[in-house]
Amino acid sequence: MTVATLHQRPFGELLRQWREHRRLSQLELSNQAEISTRHISFLETGRATPSRDMVLHLSEHLDLPLRERNHLLLAAGYAPVYTESPLDSPGMAAVCEAIRRLLSAHDPYPALVVDRAWDLVDANEGIALLAEGVDPDLLSNVLRASLHPEGLAPHILNLGEWRAHLLGRLRRQITLTADPRLAELYAELRGYPCDQPEPEVELPGPGDILVPLRVRRAGRELSFFSIVATFGTPLDVTVSELAIESFYPADPATAAFLRDASS
Repeated sequence: MTVATLHQRPFGELLRQWREHRRLSQLELSNQAEISTRHISFLETGRATPSRDMVLHLSEHLDLPLRERNHLLLAAGYAPVYTESPLDSPGMAAVCEAIRRLLSAHDPYPALVVDRAWDLVDANEGIALLAEGVDPDLLSNVLRASLHPEGLAPHILNLGEWRAHLLGRLRRQITLTADPRLAELYAELRGYPCDQPEPEVELPGPGDILVPLRVRRAGRELSFFSIVATFGTPLDVTVSELAIESFYPADPATAAFLRDASS
Protein backbone atom coordinates (compact mmCIF):
# COMPACT_ATOMS: atom_id res chain seq x y z
CA MET A 1 0.00 0.00 0.00
CA THR A 2 1.30 3.43 -0.90
CA VAL A 3 0.33 6.63 0.89
CA ALA A 4 -1.46 7.87 -2.23
CA THR A 5 -3.99 5.02 -1.95
CA LEU A 6 -5.25 6.46 1.34
CA HIS A 7 -6.91 9.36 -0.46
CA GLN A 8 -10.10 9.62 -2.55
CA ARG A 9 -11.56 6.22 -1.66
CA PRO A 10 -15.04 5.13 -0.52
CA PHE A 11 -15.47 5.25 3.23
CA GLY A 12 -15.15 1.51 3.77
CA GLU A 13 -11.92 1.27 1.79
CA LEU A 14 -10.55 4.38 3.44
CA LEU A 15 -11.35 3.03 6.91
CA ARG A 16 -9.70 -0.30 6.15
CA GLN A 17 -6.62 1.34 4.67
CA TRP A 18 -6.22 3.66 7.66
CA ARG A 19 -6.63 0.70 10.02
CA GLU A 20 -3.96 -1.23 8.12
CA HIS A 21 -1.76 1.86 7.94
CA ARG A 22 -1.95 2.01 11.75
CA ARG A 23 -1.15 -1.73 11.79
CA LEU A 24 -4.31 -2.64 13.65
CA SER A 25 -6.43 -5.72 13.15
CA GLN A 26 -10.20 -5.41 13.14
CA LEU A 27 -10.19 -6.99 16.59
CA GLU A 28 -7.66 -4.49 17.94
CA LEU A 29 -9.60 -1.52 16.57
CA SER A 30 -12.88 -2.92 17.88
CA ASN A 31 -11.38 -3.29 21.36
CA GLN A 32 -9.98 0.24 21.32
CA ALA A 33 -13.14 1.83 19.97
CA GLU A 34 -15.50 -0.48 21.90
CA ILE A 35 -17.32 -1.47 18.71
CA SER A 36 -18.02 -5.02 17.63
CA THR A 37 -15.61 -6.57 15.16
CA ARG A 38 -18.63 -7.53 13.05
CA HIS A 39 -19.74 -3.90 12.77
CA ILE A 40 -16.25 -2.75 11.76
CA SER A 41 -16.21 -5.49 9.13
CA PHE A 42 -19.59 -4.32 7.82
CA LEU A 43 -18.38 -0.71 7.69
CA GLU A 44 -15.28 -1.68 5.73
CA THR A 45 -17.20 -3.77 3.22
CA GLY A 46 -19.97 -1.20 2.78
CA ARG A 47 -22.68 -3.43 4.28
CA ALA A 48 -23.23 -0.82 7.02
CA THR A 49 -23.34 2.98 6.78
CA PRO A 50 -21.65 4.91 9.59
CA SER A 51 -23.28 7.77 11.41
CA ARG A 52 -21.45 11.07 11.58
CA ASP A 53 -20.61 10.41 15.24
CA MET A 54 -19.27 6.98 14.36
CA VAL A 55 -16.91 8.47 11.78
CA LEU A 56 -15.57 10.91 14.35
CA HIS A 57 -15.32 8.17 16.96
CA LEU A 58 -13.25 5.93 14.70
CA SER A 59 -11.14 8.89 13.57
CA GLU A 60 -10.27 9.57 17.20
CA HIS A 61 -9.19 5.99 17.85
CA LEU A 62 -7.19 5.87 14.61
CA ASP A 63 -5.44 9.07 15.76
CA LEU A 64 -6.16 10.85 12.49
CA PRO A 65 -5.09 14.48 11.99
CA LEU A 66 -7.95 16.93 11.50
CA ARG A 67 -7.46 17.10 7.73
CA GLU A 68 -7.79 13.32 7.43
CA ARG A 69 -10.87 13.32 9.69
CA ASN A 70 -12.53 15.71 7.26
CA HIS A 71 -11.60 13.39 4.37
CA LEU A 72 -13.19 10.45 6.18
CA LEU A 73 -16.37 12.45 6.82
CA LEU A 74 -16.60 13.44 3.17
CA ALA A 75 -16.11 9.83 2.09
CA ALA A 76 -19.02 8.86 4.34
CA GLY A 77 -21.24 11.56 2.84
CA TYR A 78 -21.01 14.14 5.63
CA ALA A 79 -19.83 17.72 5.61
CA PRO A 80 -16.41 18.42 7.16
CA VAL A 81 -16.50 19.30 10.86
CA TYR A 82 -13.21 21.16 11.07
CA THR A 83 -12.75 24.49 9.34
CA GLU A 84 -9.69 25.26 7.22
CA SER A 85 -9.09 29.01 7.32
CA PRO A 86 -6.37 30.86 5.39
CA LEU A 87 -3.89 32.48 7.74
CA ASP A 88 -4.58 35.88 6.18
CA SER A 89 -8.32 35.67 6.89
CA PRO A 90 -9.82 38.00 9.55
CA GLY A 91 -10.73 35.07 11.78
CA MET A 92 -7.08 34.06 12.06
CA ALA A 93 -5.82 37.46 13.20
CA ALA A 94 -5.58 36.35 16.83
CA VAL A 95 -3.60 33.26 15.88
CA CYS A 96 -1.17 35.27 13.74
CA GLU A 97 -0.75 37.82 16.53
CA ALA A 98 0.02 35.06 19.03
CA ILE A 99 2.61 33.56 16.68
CA ARG A 100 4.22 36.94 16.08
CA ARG A 101 4.47 37.56 19.84
CA LEU A 102 6.12 34.18 20.40
CA LEU A 103 8.63 34.73 17.61
CA SER A 104 9.53 38.26 18.68
CA ALA A 105 9.92 37.25 22.31
CA HIS A 106 12.44 34.59 21.29
CA ASP A 107 14.87 37.07 19.68
CA PRO A 108 17.87 37.06 19.48
CA TYR A 109 17.59 33.28 19.30
CA PRO A 110 16.27 31.88 15.96
CA ALA A 111 12.65 30.77 15.70
CA LEU A 112 10.32 29.96 12.83
CA VAL A 113 6.87 28.61 11.99
CA VAL A 114 6.14 25.99 9.34
CA ASP A 115 2.98 24.39 8.00
CA ARG A 116 2.32 20.71 7.32
CA ALA A 117 4.49 20.73 4.19
CA TRP A 118 7.37 22.43 6.06
CA ASP A 119 6.78 25.62 4.10
CA LEU A 120 7.93 28.70 5.98
CA VAL A 121 5.01 30.67 7.45
CA ASP A 122 6.88 33.20 9.58
CA ALA A 123 10.21 33.71 11.33
CA ASN A 124 11.86 36.14 13.71
CA GLU A 125 14.93 38.29 13.12
CA GLY A 126 17.19 35.74 14.77
CA ILE A 127 16.63 33.26 11.93
CA ALA A 128 18.73 35.48 9.64
CA LEU A 129 21.85 33.97 11.23
CA LEU A 130 20.92 30.53 9.89
CA ALA A 131 19.48 31.79 6.60
CA GLU A 132 22.60 33.78 5.64
CA GLY A 133 24.01 32.58 2.31
CA VAL A 134 21.13 30.19 1.62
CA ASP A 135 19.78 30.26 -1.94
CA PRO A 136 16.69 32.52 -1.72
CA ASP A 137 14.72 30.07 -3.86
CA LEU A 138 15.11 27.45 -1.12
CA LEU A 139 13.94 29.59 1.79
CA SER A 140 10.26 28.92 1.20
CA ASN A 141 10.68 25.35 2.49
CA VAL A 142 12.64 24.80 5.70
CA LEU A 143 13.73 21.23 4.94
CA ARG A 144 15.05 22.13 1.50
CA ALA A 145 16.79 25.19 2.94
CA SER A 146 18.41 23.00 5.59
CA LEU A 147 19.58 20.01 3.56
CA HIS A 148 20.11 21.25 -0.01
CA PRO A 149 23.77 21.67 -1.05
CA GLU A 150 23.02 25.31 -1.87
CA GLY A 151 21.29 25.80 1.46
CA LEU A 152 22.52 25.54 5.01
CA ALA A 153 23.94 22.03 4.57
CA PRO A 154 27.56 23.03 3.72
CA HIS A 155 27.71 25.00 6.97
CA ILE A 156 26.34 22.22 9.21
CA LEU A 157 29.28 20.57 10.95
CA ASN A 158 27.28 17.50 11.98
CA LEU A 159 25.29 17.24 8.75
CA GLY A 160 24.96 13.45 8.90
CA GLU A 161 23.39 13.55 12.37
CA TRP A 162 21.17 16.56 11.68
CA ARG A 163 20.01 15.16 8.34
CA ALA A 164 19.11 11.82 9.97
CA HIS A 165 17.22 13.72 12.67
CA LEU A 166 15.18 15.80 10.17
CA LEU A 167 14.44 12.84 7.92
CA GLY A 168 13.32 10.85 10.95
CA ARG A 169 10.87 13.60 11.90
CA LEU A 170 9.54 13.69 8.35
CA ARG A 171 9.19 9.90 8.28
CA ARG A 172 7.09 9.97 11.45
CA GLN A 173 4.94 12.72 9.96
CA ILE A 174 4.34 10.61 6.85
CA THR A 175 3.32 7.69 9.04
CA LEU A 176 0.84 9.90 10.89
CA THR A 177 -0.67 11.70 7.89
CA ALA A 178 -0.06 9.37 4.91
CA ASP A 179 0.38 12.55 2.86
CA PRO A 180 1.77 11.72 -0.62
CA ARG A 181 3.25 15.23 -0.91
CA LEU A 182 5.38 14.59 2.15
CA ALA A 183 6.45 11.24 0.73
CA GLU A 184 7.59 13.03 -2.44
CA LEU A 185 9.46 15.60 -0.35
CA TYR A 186 11.14 12.80 1.61
CA ALA A 187 12.30 11.12 -1.60
CA GLU A 188 13.66 14.45 -2.86
CA LEU A 189 15.57 15.13 0.35
CA ARG A 190 17.01 11.62 0.42
CA GLY A 191 18.52 12.37 -2.98
CA TYR A 192 20.52 15.35 -1.72
CA PRO A 193 24.25 14.63 -1.31
CA CYS A 194 25.76 14.21 2.15
CA ASP A 195 29.51 13.75 2.69
CA GLN A 196 29.08 12.50 6.26
CA PRO A 197 27.85 9.14 7.51
CA GLU A 198 24.26 9.10 8.68
CA PRO A 199 23.57 7.20 11.92
CA GLU A 200 21.72 3.95 11.30
CA VAL A 201 20.01 4.26 14.68
CA GLU A 202 17.71 7.24 14.91
CA LEU A 203 19.02 10.00 17.12
CA PRO A 204 19.05 10.90 19.93
CA GLY A 205 20.38 7.58 21.12
CA PRO A 206 20.29 6.01 24.59
CA GLY A 207 21.50 8.46 27.24
CA ASP A 208 21.13 11.46 24.92
CA ILE A 209 18.57 14.18 25.47
CA LEU A 210 18.69 16.03 22.15
CA VAL A 211 20.33 16.24 18.76
CA PRO A 212 22.33 19.47 18.48
CA LEU A 213 22.59 21.57 15.34
CA ARG A 214 26.23 22.57 14.98
CA VAL A 215 26.86 25.23 12.33
CA ARG A 216 29.77 27.39 11.28
CA ARG A 217 28.77 31.01 11.20
CA ALA A 218 30.82 34.24 11.45
CA GLY A 219 34.00 32.17 11.50
CA ARG A 220 33.07 30.17 14.60
CA GLU A 221 31.16 27.08 15.60
CA LEU A 222 27.70 27.67 17.04
CA SER A 223 25.62 24.97 18.65
CA PHE A 224 21.83 24.91 19.07
CA PHE A 225 19.08 22.62 20.26
CA SER A 226 15.47 23.11 19.23
CA ILE A 227 12.03 22.72 20.76
CA VAL A 228 8.94 22.22 18.59
CA ALA A 229 5.58 23.53 19.82
CA THR A 230 2.08 23.15 18.42
CA PHE A 231 -1.29 24.59 19.42
CA GLY A 232 -2.80 22.43 22.13
CA THR A 233 -6.48 22.10 21.18
CA PRO A 234 -6.99 23.43 17.65
CA LEU A 235 -10.34 23.01 15.89
CA ASP A 236 -9.08 24.43 12.60
CA VAL A 237 -7.07 22.35 10.14
CA THR A 238 -4.66 25.18 9.34
CA VAL A 239 -3.89 25.86 12.99
CA SER A 240 -3.49 22.15 13.79
CA GLU A 241 -0.80 21.84 11.12
CA LEU A 242 1.37 24.74 12.31
CA ALA A 243 4.60 23.97 14.14
CA ILE A 244 6.77 26.55 15.93
CA GLU A 245 10.44 25.58 16.16
CA SER A 246 12.53 27.58 18.59
CA PHE A 247 16.32 27.27 18.70
CA TYR A 248 18.30 27.76 21.89
CA PRO A 249 22.07 28.00 22.43
CA ALA A 250 23.45 24.61 23.42
CA ASP A 251 26.60 25.99 25.04
CA PRO A 252 27.72 29.19 26.82
CA ALA A 253 29.86 30.34 23.87
CA THR A 254 26.88 30.32 21.50
CA ALA A 255 24.73 32.15 24.04
CA ALA A 256 27.39 34.83 24.52
CA PHE A 257 27.83 35.29 20.78
CA LEU A 258 24.09 35.79 20.23
CA ARG A 259 23.81 38.25 23.10
CA ASP A 260 26.79 40.26 21.83
CA ALA A 261 25.50 40.23 18.24
CA SER A 262 22.13 41.61 19.33
CA SER A 263 23.45 44.37 21.55
